[in-house]
Amino acid sequence: MSIFVPHFILMQMGTKITTVIFDLDGTLLDTLQDLADSTNYALRVNGLPERSVEEIRMFVGNGVRLLVERAMPDGAENPCFEQVFRDFKGHYVRNCRNKTGLYPGIDGLLCNLKEAGYRMAIVSNKLQSGVTELYRSYFAGTVEVAVGERPELQRKPAPDMVEQALRELGVSREEAVYVGDSEVDIATARNAGLPCLSVLWGFRDRDLLIREGATRLIGSPEEILVWLEQENRAGRS
Repeated sequence: MSIFVPHFILMQMGTKITTVIFDLDGTLLDTLQDLADSTNYALRVNGLPERSVEEIRMFVGNGVRLLVERAMPDGAENPCFEQVFRDFKGHYVRNCRNKTGLYPGIDGLLCNLKEAGYRMAIVSNKLQSGVTELYRSYFAGTVEVAVGERPELQRKPAPDMVEQALRELGVSREEAVYVGDSEVDIATARNAGLPCLSVLWGFRDRDLLIREGATRLIGSPEEILVWLEQENRAGRS
């Protein structure tokens, strides 16, 4: 059985952070409007009431199936749930880049991290097909690995996706830090034994993140590289 060693102890031991594991939606990409459009399309064509963007903001984070379940009256117990879910997936695959884009400063951050020698991966509860499409469009030049929902992996907050990304990169968790925007990400990092940087530009606000146990709040992408360099200097001293 593996043993979690607190990050501050690792830094005292001189372990260097070499790897950054990123959440996708709400952390690197602002996908909210496209997710809302596809959710409301699927609800609308099945005669169900639509949801506001702010409602959908709070529904995301645990994968698209749970997003649709949360958006529907009676959730998965609704007799037309599977049809609504199919309609959502079909619409989202065709329209996942209509209004989606990188948050300001993310492109520069990824380029600077790569130039500084950091390894990077994405882990997302989004279906693997959607993660792959977005990876090819936005991240292929900087990020090495992109792990989405797969039958053989438990979704976040289980640690499986993070562990898969670390295996594909060939690095240990002692070298890695996790970056996300939600309570799901805080729990994922904890379960995987990684320190978590919680960003403030995503789908959750500061108060919620603090209530959920966030300990390192990040106000801008530029702060991530600054934090990494400070931690690594402290670990080498």
